Amino acid sequence: MLLLSDNEILKPSNTGRLIADTVKQTFVFKWHRTEPDPQMLTLLQDANFQPMVVFPDEYVDDKTRLVELREHQFGEKTPLLIFIDGSWREAKRIFRRSEYLQGLPVVSITPQRLSQYMMRKASKDNHLSTAEVACAVIEDLGDKFASTTLSLWFEVFKESYLLSKTRLKTDIELREQAILRYQNHVEMTVKNEK
Repeated sequence: MLLLSDNEILKPSNTGRLIADTVKQTFVFKWHRTEPDPQMLTLLQDANFQPMVVFPDEYVDDKTRLVELREHQFGEKTPLLIFIDGSWREAKRIFRRSEYLQGLPVVSITPQRLSQYMMRKASKDNHLSTAEVACAVIEDLGDKFASTTLSLWFEVFKESYLLSKTRLKTDIELREQAILRYQNHVEMTVKNEK
């Protein structure tokens, strides 16, 4: 589930939408503190799902809320990963001021590498884009295929976005290579399914 800040919805550099492009069951809601979307609240209460907020542990005051994905038992429930999509300042505000998120478990990741997201500057070197965080969390859940698909789609998006800003010949080649890697991944998947 993506919880979008007002400012993030129309930004061309937004990576949260890439999750919706590649993950079949994705829910997208605009954040509102005092008037949350009723469908979102219903989804958070759905007995078929185990909602969990994905957010850095350094901003979690109650450390008992932190869970490890590999250790967390879902039983019959499907994990519902909640990604807050906005600038770091907006995301922190959404995390702290949303009563409907306060009792939920929190999943935090430790990035294995620095962000490849070059469209905006993060406030800290270890902060990743929404799509990069989703790749890591989805892989931790054991879905390597979905993580790889999202990662390759992110690479195509990044190279295309940067190309629109620079128009250098080398950037065209980088975008072409990113597109080719994504196409090969998709073609291999289709081939294996037959």
